[in-house]
Amino acid sequence: MWPRLVLVVSLFLGAVSPAFGATDSAAGVQSALETLKRANAAVVGLEVTAIADARSAETLGRQRSGSGVVITADGLILTIGYLILEADTIQVTTQDRKTWPARPVAYDVATGFGLVRPLMPLRGVSPVRLGDAGQAAAGEPMMVSTGGEDAEVELTHLVSKRPFSGYWEYHIEGALFTSPAVGNHSGAPLFNQRGELLGIGSLFVADALGQAPRVPGNMFVPVDLLKPILDELQATGSTKQSHRPWLGVTSGEQDGRVIVVRVAAGSPAQQGGIQRGDVIVAIDGEAVASLEGFYKRLWKRANPDDEIRVTVLRGEEMQTITVRGVDRMTTMAKPKGI
Repeated sequence: MWPRLVLVVSLFLGAVSPAFGATDSAAGVQSALETLKRANAAVVGLEVTAIADARSAETLGRQRSGSGVVITADGLILTIGYLILEADTIQVTTQDRKTWPARPVAYDVATGFGLVRPLMPLRGVSPVRLGDAGQAAAGEPMMVSTGGEDAEVELTHLVSKRPFSGYWEYHIEGALFTSPAVGNHSGAPLFNQRGELLGIGSLFVADALGQAPRVPGNMFVPVDLLKPILDELQATGSTKQSHRPWLGVTSGEQDGRVIVVRVAAGSPAQQGGIQRGDVIVAIDGEAVASLEGFYKRLWKRANPDDEIRVTVLRGEEMQTITVRGVDRMTTMAKPKGI
């Protein structure tokens, strides 16, 4: 790990950035090394086992592994939420290879963040500083750190910042896209050259640039989305914005059309009669032509369990189907501690 970290710092300093002043000075190199070493020391590995009847096990499996990073002096760990979804047990591994049991604190559907707290203090681990992802510029070199048995550090670059809509009824603003891709991205922290946390790893993407040419990379959830909701997450285990209508469809976007590619078993969509292959044309009479438009119109409803009119094109026939939404949080078995 140490030689790899030195190499990453050297590559940082070789990039075109004035962050540390004169990059050819020994003092600058040492300062950069210590800064990123402290950030890396806050990175942990997570090993999670979901409960036996977890609905999420169908897509995520029961055994999950990834990373997280300590963000408060009392040991609170930030990670990506799907790792701890319906968790039964969580084990944290620090950089010195010590392991600690932990409990989930929060899972936020809206942003995708998850919070974990070790059952015992993580001695000698200092929290990272939260940076400002909005100030990061395309082309800026970044460090990605992973924890656990295969702990590693990787150099990548920010290549794009833009809204992101996921196929699983998910949308965020200001998502961070990096390239080259990092394999073990789940929950991995993204640091700038000052050792500040900018984002948390969510997934691999085939098109990090969002335009030609297609370049593979990763999407990170920006830490800017965490700052306004951190207190609420710790107090309630979720946020108000997460309690919104959920239909249970997996959708794709093609040529200005939203196409249903999967309907979750037992979901409101299945119960209402939405089928795979349906083209979603409108929500409550408002036309939709993108995943973002679909989700934002769906989430305009104040109550998660409201009846929603979904207009679909099935073959050559237009149909309007009434679906009663559900709060996604109520469909999941609660992990212990939330």
